[in-house]
Amino acid sequence: MAYELPIRVYWEDTDAGGIVFYANYLKFFERARTEWLRSLGVGQQALREQTGGMFVVSETAVKYHRPARLDDELLVTAKLQDSGRASITIAQQAWRKTQGEPELLCEGSIRIGWVSAASMKPERIPSTILEVLR
Repeated sequence: MAYELPIRVYWEDTDAGGIVFYANYLKFFERARTEWLRSLGVGQQALREQTGGMFVVSETAVKYHRPARLDDELLVTAKLQDSGRASITIAQQAWRKTQGEPELLCEGSIRIGWVSAASMKPERIPSTILEVLR
């Protein structure tokens, strides 16, 4: 089951034509990932303070299907796709809410790695975090 975050499209998200700027989907995905982790009890600031580590984006792949526009209501999802010792991959989608079936606008795969906050070098994800995510 994917986590869902509702997002409204504002002027700041769009270009001069009122269409969401392509890079802003990555911001929407970031918000959904952060809130998904928070919903699982994994607050990123607390995590950094408690473990000395943090997640960083290491790879993205995004496919755009249709544009979102000013004032659209979106549902942005996050779901664990794969996990390893030092990174996890999250499948994400942005859907437009409609009167009928939601309309897929954008989908992506985001890989985040675990690093030491001090050195920024890769480390193993603490097992307690992996257990919560799986």
